[in-house]
Amino acid sequence: MPYVVGLTGGIGSGKSEVTRAFAALGVEVADADAAAHAVTARGEAGFAAVVAEFGGEACAPDGNLDRGWLRRAVFADATARKKLEALLHPLIGTRLDAEIRAWRGPYGILSVPLLLERGNLVSRVARILVVDCPEEEQVRRVVARSGLPEAEVRAIMATQLPRAERLARADDVIDNAGPLAALAPQVAQLDARYRGLAALEPAVGSLQNGAHSRSR
Repeated sequence: MPYVVGLTGGIGSGKSEVTRAFAALGVEVADADAAAHAVTARGEAGFAAVVAEFGGEACAPDGNLDRGWLRRAVFADATARKKLEALLHPLIGTRLDAEIRAWRGPYGILSVPLLLERGNLVSRVARILVVDCPEEEQVRRVVARSGLPEAEVRAIMATQLPRAERLARADDVIDNAGPLAALAPQVAQLDARYRGLAALEPAVGSLQNGAHSRSR
C-alpha cells in the first residue's frame, strides 16, 4: 500500500494551495471534499440517500443537491449532522480507498478538512500534516474569498478544533501565514521527507481494516 499523508487545517488556512504545491511535484492526491461531491452527484447513491432522509428541500431547482441548504440544515443541528455523516461517510471512505489503491507513487496526500474533528479517516493515514496560519488571517481570507460576515466565519471556526489542539496533534506543520511563494520550499522539504519515510517505513496492512500505523 502507498504511504498516506493526511493533510488538514482550519478553514482559510490554505489547504488547497498546499495540495496544489504537492501535486505540482507529481504527488497524487485524494480529496475528501471532491469525493463527497462525487458520491452526492445526481444519480449517485449518496444523492438518493440524502433526498430520502431530508426530503425534497434538499434538492435545488435544477434537480441537483442543494448543498447550501444542506450545510445550513446540519450546521446547528447535531442530530441532522450525524444522520448525514452516517449516510455519506461510508461512501466517501470507499471512494477514497479506491483512489489511494490506484496511486503509483511512493506516497500520496489524503486531504481532509475535518480529519481530526471527525476522525473516521485517521486510520487511513501514516502521518498528519497540518497547514497553519493565525486565526485572524483565517478570518480575513475567508471573508475576502466568500463574502461571509466575520461572525459567520468565526462560528464555523468554533466547530473546528482550536488551533493549539490541531497543532499538538500534527506530525508536520506548514506555516502558511506568509506569501504564497513561501509554500514551495516547505513543500519540497516535506516531499523529500515523505519519500524517505515511504521507502523506510512502508504502510502495512489494508485500508479496509485501518492498519496504517503513525510514527513520528
